[in-house]
Amino acid sequence: MGSSRRQSLIGNIVVYGALIIICIVWSVPTIGTLITSFRPADDARRTGWWTAVNEPDFTINAYKQVLAGQDATIVNPEGERVTVRGENMVQAFLNSVTVTIPAVAIPLLVAATAAYAFAWMDFPGRRMFFIVVIALLVVPLQIALVPVFRDYRALNLNGTWLAIWLAHTGFGLPLSIYLLYNYIGTIPREILESAFIDGASQFTMFTRLILPLSIPALASLTIFQFVWVWNDFLVAMTFLGTGEEVAVLTQYLQNLIGERGSDWHLLTAGAFITMLLPLIVFFSLQRFFVRGMMAGSVKG
Repeated sequence: MGSSRRQSLIGNIVVYGALIIICIVWSVPTIGTLITSFRPADDARRTGWWTAVNEPDFTINAYKQVLAGQDATIVNPEGERVTVRGENMVQAFLNSVTVTIPAVAIPLLVAATAAYAFAWMDFPGRRMFFIVVIALLVVPLQIALVPVFRDYRALNLNGTWLAIWLAHTGFGLPLSIYLLYNYIGTIPREILESAFIDGASQFTMFTRLILPLSIPALASLTIFQFVWVWNDFLVAMTFLGTGEEVAVLTQYLQNLIGERGSDWHLLTAGAFITMLLPLIVFFSLQRFFVRGMMAGSVKG
């Protein structure tokens, strides 16, 4: 008995110790990014962020520069006061929001409808269509870019918001349908049969029963789709182009690295601003996350 307890205690220590180490490893870069974004430009260039404990001279000039495009006056290594231009990322932020919200909402709605049809409706070719959806999960995104780009060019869609919304919808549907199918398929048949006996149509059952009961899975997929679209660089560059009026945050940060690669305070401020909205979405929906990811994993 004592040996079993000791082994259990050792196992818990190992598991929790490993989790603590992983959390620290993942948290340190974020903490370093945050601290560097508040340091003066000269300090950020000269010393590492961990030295900020000894030099607690913090400023919000970096955020003023990247958010409002405000010029800032700094002291260079030679002791001279110079004015540096700001980098306004508000337009890029709004562009990312414009891309992400429809690119999350559209595939979730389409995937939920398709998953309900695959799980609870009988129609010709149902099994074959579902196999095709599963097969699309292993198709790399990159091999579809050129054919889709050519089709968009023929339809005169390149460089438009609709182009990238449709692209993200198409690329995100296979995984969304598969996960939602697993979740919706676990809903007790008795609930749907009772609604059908009461005269509910398929549309009523979908909107009044399936969608409310599928909130955990929908929330989990919202997190995945939001983070993927928000952090996307390749699809945005391919279908929107590189113009400043349509550049998203990832493109803005890439340009900022090329233009201001030595200005660590600006790069970290821009990076941390980019992280804020995904973090808000995750922490808002994380209570559904585990339940949604366990969709269909337990039967009976």
